[in-house]
Amino acid sequence: MKIRMTLNPFKKDSFGYNLLIKRSVISVFGLVTWYRFFRLNSVQIVGADKLKDLPEKGVLFVSNHQTYFADVSAMYQVFNAAKNGVYNRVPLSSLLRPKMNIFFVAASETMKKGFLPKLMQYAGSVSIKRTWREAGKNINRSVDPKDIANIKMAMETGWTITFPQGTTRPFVKGRRGTVHLIRELNPVVVPVVINGFRRAFDKTGMFVKSTGNLLNITFKDPLDLDFSKGNDDLLDQIMVAIEQAPEFLKIKEE
Repeated sequence: MKIRMTLNPFKKDSFGYNLLIKRSVISVFGLVTWYRFFRLNSVQIVGADKLKDLPEKGVLFVSNHQTYFADVSAMYQVFNAAKNGVYNRVPLSSLLRPKMNIFFVAASETMKKGFLPKLMQYAGSVSIKRTWREAGKNINRSVDPKDIANIKMAMETGWTITFPQGTTRPFVKGRRGTVHLIRELNPVVVPVVINGFRRAFDKTGMFVKSTGNLLNITFKDPLDLDFSKGNDDLLDQIMVAIEQAPEFLKIKEE
């Protein structure tokens, strides 16, 4: 397969990020995380072949959350491989031709903590202000319309990853904001279940905590959502799909 490497050095994505720099960030971070995922640990990927049937834009991946950045990085690795026609495994060569229209929703507070998170914004961060918590304290503020507009722009441009619980703590009730977005934008909603990352990495996902772990990433079929149901019912359906509903409390996460 011939890999085309030419990229307009001045071209930008929908958020104004230079695509040449974005590709470099994805590739360099990808190289570091690939070694951590597939050499220091091992990864079992299930259902990635479903990605081949998804449209190029208007797809929302909803997932449970175990670390700030390792979860997202692992999904990027799978998406890069899928772009190169490889599923359920990730060859290192896929970093030469990464998927560029991927975005992830992250708290703006998190993305400002240090140089590396700020740099990682170039990989496709859609930073939003939390409405319920900031600086370790509970708050109550309205959703910023600009945040909604940015998420909408991401979904209209490509694939977007979001974490409905808004926290790395397991089995926390999901936020209704995810349902409101789905109602308004009607994306293809793909549930993702990840496991093992909390054991292998620290909370940020930047540092290796232990090696030899099995990391699991499972992609499920797109959800068939009935919009005649209430928001709580739709949110419950999502939480069951990502295995974070109360009935899963009996099954401990690794």
